[in-house]
Amino acid sequence: HNIATMPKKKSKQKKQASAADDDDWGALLEVEGAAPAAADVPKEEAAADPEPKEEAAAPAPAAAAASGQDAAAAFLASMGGAGGDDGGGGGGAAAKKKKKKKKKGGGGGGEEKKDEKVSAKGRLIAERMRKQQEEEERIRALEEAEAKRIAEIEAAEAAEAKRIADEKERKKQKQKEKIERQKREGTYMTKAQKAKAAQARQRLEAMQAAGMLPLDALQEKKKKPVYGNKKKQEEEEEAKPVEVQKEEPKVAEPEPEPKKEEPKEEEEAQKKDGDDDDESGDNWDDESSGDEWDASSDDGSDAGAKKKVDLLAERLRQASTGNLDSDDDEDLVEAEKRREKERLRQLGLQRAERERIEEEKRQKMLLEQEEANRQEMMAAQKRDEGRKKREEQEKVNLAARSRDDLRCPIVVIMGHVDTGKTKLLDKIRKTNVQGGEAGGITQQIGATFFEKKTLETQTARLNETEKFDINVPGMLVIDTPGHESFTNLRSRGSSLCDVAILVVDLMHGLEQQTIESLTMLRSRGTPFVVALNKVDRCYAWKTCADIPIREALKEQPDGTMSEFRTRTTDAKVQLAEQGVNSNLYWEMGDDDWMNSDFVPLVPTSAVTGEGVQDILLLLCQMAQRKLWKQIMWCANLQCTVLEVKQIDGLGTTVDVLLVNGHLREGDKAVFCTLNGPIVTEIRGLLTPPPSREMRIKADYIHHKEVKGALGVKLIGNNLEKVMAGTPVMIVGPDDEEEDIKAEVMSDLSKVQDKLSTDKKGVMVQASTLGALEALLQFLREETKPPIPVSSVGIGAITKRDVTQISIMNEKGCPEYATILAFDVNVEREARDHANDMSVRIFTADIIYHLFDQFTRFMENLAEKRRADAAAVAVFPSICRILPQHIFNQKDPIIVGMEVVEGILKVGTPLCIPALGGLHVGKVISIECNGREQETAKKGASIAVKIVNESNPNIMYGRQFDATHSLYSTLTRASIDALKTNFKDKLENDDWRLVVKLKKVFNII
Repeated sequence: HNIATMPKKKSKQKKQASAADDDDWGALLEVEGAAPAAADVPKEEAAADPEPKEEAAAPAPAAAAASGQDAAAAFLASMGGAGGDDGGGGGGAAAKKKKKKKKKGGGGGGEEKKDEKVSAKGRLIAERMRKQQEEEERIRALEEAEAKRIAEIEAAEAAEAKRIADEKERKKQKQKEKIERQKREGTYMTKAQKAKAAQARQRLEAMQAAGMLPLDALQEKKKKPVYGNKKKQEEEEEAKPVEVQKEEPKVAEPEPEPKKEEPKEEEEAQKKDGDDDDESGDNWDDESSGDEWDASSDDGSDAGAKKKVDLLAERLRQASTGNLDSDDDEDLVEAEKRREKERLRQLGLQRAERERIEEEKRQKMLLEQEEANRQEMMAAQKRDEGRKKREEQEKVNLAARSRDDLRCPIVVIMGHVDTGKTKLLDKIRKTNVQGGEAGGITQQIGATFFEKKTLETQTARLNETEKFDINVPGMLVIDTPGHESFTNLRSRGSSLCDVAILVVDLMHGLEQQTIESLTMLRSRGTPFVVALNKVDRCYAWKTCADIPIREALKEQPDGTMSEFRTRTTDAKVQLAEQGVNSNLYWEMGDDDWMNSDFVPLVPTSAVTGEGVQDILLLLCQMAQRKLWKQIMWCANLQCTVLEVKQIDGLGTTVDVLLVNGHLREGDKAVFCTLNGPIVTEIRGLLTPPPSREMRIKADYIHHKEVKGALGVKLIGNNLEKVMAGTPVMIVGPDDEEEDIKAEVMSDLSKVQDKLSTDKKGVMVQASTLGALEALLQFLREETKPPIPVSSVGIGAITKRDVTQISIMNEKGCPEYATILAFDVNVEREARDHANDMSVRIFTADIIYHLFDQFTRFMENLAEKRRADAAAVAVFPSICRILPQHIFNQKDPIIVGMEVVEGILKVGTPLCIPALGGLHVGKVISIECNGREQETAKKGASIAVKIVNESNPNIMYGRQFDATHSLYSTLTRASIDALKTNFKDKLENDDWRLVVKLKKVFNII
């Protein structure tokens, strides 16, 4: 039976255990439901509990202090208070459900023999909920500590940022004060000034190293920056990390257990801080670079980088105290220090490399300078040696001169235009050069050589009575232009000659260019003879061809002789007015014209030939008796460029006047140009036939060698830019070429200004360099205002020349797109191209015709510009209304006026500044004495018609009256138009009025 009932008991126990578990869950749910209500129970009811449980004594205060008790605490309290009740009614809610236990309790009067047990599942749930609560409290504490730590870190970072900003501001202010102090003391230098000072110091050091300066030239040594200071300071700071920590304020922070998500945030913050530090490091580099590095080093900026590294390390240590281990923190700081050290090391290496390269360049420059100085010294030494040898040889040649060996005297013929200079030479040469010249005037300088045989033949009849032996080998006569523009050629001829012929028109006396030539000759001390030409123009002159003048005068009637004496006396008086004593040569004794300042007068006729023999013989006598020391031949080369010409078949040739010495074909000749000396080989020596003009194209005679004095045409390469009037020298076997070059270029300063050009201007093209110089002189000195010249050339005009000058159209100067061509040909292709490029070409064979053409063009252009600017330009004027002459008060206003100041023109707008600039109207017409006129000047009384299109209702007597003066309405544009186009139309008083009106109208 017992065995049969065993399974039943077991199943019954299982049912009781499951029922107990159900009761436990029910009790737990019931307590959770009652937990919110427990918070609302008054304190009086809680205090009325007769016997508090001992087991609940510990959690009871916590439950009373809290606002409510959670489910786990209520459950544990209820489970622990079951065995402590003394009465049968103390079972609580569990006793109600377990009726059997209530009955055993005896109505609550006795004690229970054993405590009710809590199930294992309930204890597990309670333990789990307790741990969850503890975890929540721990997490809450961690969050509060972390928030506090982050707030402290942000506050520290903000304080650090403010401190760094204050430090930068302090440094900037200190630097600014330093600069101001240096400016006051006068020691401040900009970067450019420092660079110049450094370069000067380097040059001084280089000169001292080369021994060119004494040691005391560099007394003040510049302090060089020491690049090892930064690294040394870094090592000292690393050795004292504790001191750095003491300097920074400490922040007490909790050390909670790090979370997994925190390191990422800290790494991002560190990375951001590192970027900021890099940027600050870059800024430090920028501030410390260049010339200001030295200045910043004075303020302690050498330790700036180390200080920034320490601050960065401190910030990283503070930011990672709660989340990273000390080893990780140390690694980050060390890594940042290493990076900063590496960056500084790289900067130091780069600076050292730059200094090394600069030092190499400086050394190389010094070596090159030394080598150049050495070469220059050697060249100068060679030049000096060559010059000494040349001067010694010249002294030997001068000592070897002899009176028995005379050269040809050089004679220049000068005078006013159309006095018969060329015609006189034609009579001697028996040529007609004058008839072949354009306009019958000479426009080039030329030379004619007369042989001794020619001179003897020409003077044979006169020499029968004079009995004079001609010993000179010939005579070289230079013909110069007489036109006023060829002053340069007359000056060049007068500077080369030994004796001169001043041709004076007997009918006109001394003229402008005659006086100019006379002044040139007297300034140079050149002896001269006056030829009173055109004696055949005297009334009833009886022609006696080619005989001496005294014989011709004997044949003339008394009336003719009377006129001759009168005109001769007038010429002598005019010469005396210029300070020249003169007399007829046959009335002078030998002592008069040999030993005194008397100038002989020789009457001549270039047409019939009277007196030509006299002047030739007189020149020979002067050369042999008075100038024999000057015309002794010398082996020293004396050669001067007369002209540079373009000749068909020969190219560019140079006409030279060989005074002394020899010229040989194949010699190495040195010429002077604007671009420096040129050395070329003489490929040909050409001379015209005897008694023929050099400038006239003829069958030239080729020579292997020529002897001075003679006019020679040289053929060679690269002669286009040779300067006329400069010397020509030959490099001999014992000469130094550099010495010869320097000697040739020594006189360049006298002629280089003649061919200078401007950036904007016309192009000038001429057949010879002398004519080109004359053109340039006219354009710059004779024209008002001067005309600028941008390009010059010699020879025919080509398409390339047209293209070159067409650039002036693009530069906004179309009036300068002009070519002035004197005595040159214009290629057909160039003329067609000029029409396409809007380039004007003016050509003429006579120089003053070219002047007239261009002057006329400029006047027409100026008139056109004035017409275009007339609508803008306003002439200054102040007018006063005459109250007794009011003809019409309104639309139009016709009144009488007096011009108080300035010029009143038709079209001038008038206003009254006293009435706030009231616009009265524009002048439509001006009448004076019943006649209309365009202008009225100061002091004129006129009737003026004024129309105001913008305000036709303006009326005299209402808006204004005779008490108000009328002013011209000036503007900045109108003043500019006056300056540009009407400058010559206004006088000084008018310009002063313009300045006055500028103040009235507030024009800047």
